[in-house]
Amino acid sequence: MRPRSLDEFVGQEHILAPGKLLRRAIEADRLPSVIFSGPPGSGKTTLARIIAEMTHAKFIRISGVESNVAEMRRVIAAAANRLRTSGQRTILFIDEIHHFNKAQQDILLPDVETGNLRLVGATTYNPFFYVNSALVSRSQVFRLEPLSVEQLEQLIDRALADKERGLGNYNVKIDKNARRHLAKLSDGDARKCLNALEIGVLTTPPVAGVGEPGPAINDRGYNVIHFTLAVAEESIQQKAVVYDRAGDAHYDTISAFIKSMRASDEKGAMYWLAKMLHAGEDFRFIARRIVIFASEDIGLADPEALPLAIATQHAVEFVGLPEARIPLAHATAYMCRSPKSREAYDALNAASEKIEAEQTKRVPERLKNKHFPVNPER
Repeated sequence: MRPRSLDEFVGQEHILAPGKLLRRAIEADRLPSVIFSGPPGSGKTTLARIIAEMTHAKFIRISGVESNVAEMRRVIAAAANRLRTSGQRTILFIDEIHHFNKAQQDILLPDVETGNLRLVGATTYNPFFYVNSALVSRSQVFRLEPLSVEQLEQLIDRALADKERGLGNYNVKIDKNARRHLAKLSDGDARKCLNALEIGVLTTPPVAGVGEPGPAINDRGYNVIHFTLAVAEESIQQKAVVYDRAGDAHYDTISAFIKSMRASDEKGAMYWLAKMLHAGEDFRFIARRIVIFASEDIGLADPEALPLAIATQHAVEFVGLPEARIPLAHATAYMCRSPKSREAYDALNAASEKIEAEQTKRVPERLKNKHFPVNPER
């Protein structure tokens, strides 16, 4: 069900709508070196395949996980020879480019800069942190966003209608609430959504023609595969939360959690707390951040906040998961409802700036330790 052209591609209108830079470059076969960054299932590899279909250049795909320096040297040498002998350009697609080490990325630099090859990189991480800065500076970076629920529903309907590459040869009636359930729990991941749809269709026995009428439904009244909400729930049993415990999602989500507590937004803070716990974030890390928040953002406004935060840290260590979520929620609610004061934190920062910027002061005589005389007698 991978789209074969830009017209079939669903989503990413911010970079692929008619007239947008990336679309113009692909259609004109004038693609510069690019890096596609985005969550799983957002279309990075699919977009690279479309480029491969549309370009007159030699398209080579390698994996950032499996490739090595020797393979890179062979690819680069072949690209240079191809350009010299036939004038044909080479587009090198590197999937999961963040897995390349510095030596592998450095090998690409001279040939990307001279134009011997054009790079198309794909990564789920922030390329400004995980890809060689020199390589990033020589490439256009495009961010792909998770697909919306409506876009995923569009993909579901297309898959059920497509007899050539999809499930159109199966007589499937899908209920509206089942379609919406798949789209919602896929959390923007087209691959997960279509995989769940396929396994549901292929494992559900046909029955007499029943189900809700709707778009993209085969109206034959016999041998019908009825894709109900129950089938959808079995096909995609847990929502896919895009989260990496050492990358952008980790820092972005904890930032949202802290800023929600700072704004006394209890519902917001609980949402981000629930997302972190659902994604498997270390509950001890969350507890440490609450301890820091209690001192930094509440401080003198409520002296009881810090003891409660420390008690929460001990409690989560003592009870472990899944019950650790309860004291974390307790502490989160308390921090949201407490008055806020950063006086102590700001005063320390001001003093630190003076230490950095001014000549260091000597301790005044009146403040010195008086147990020892200044000029002891010999």
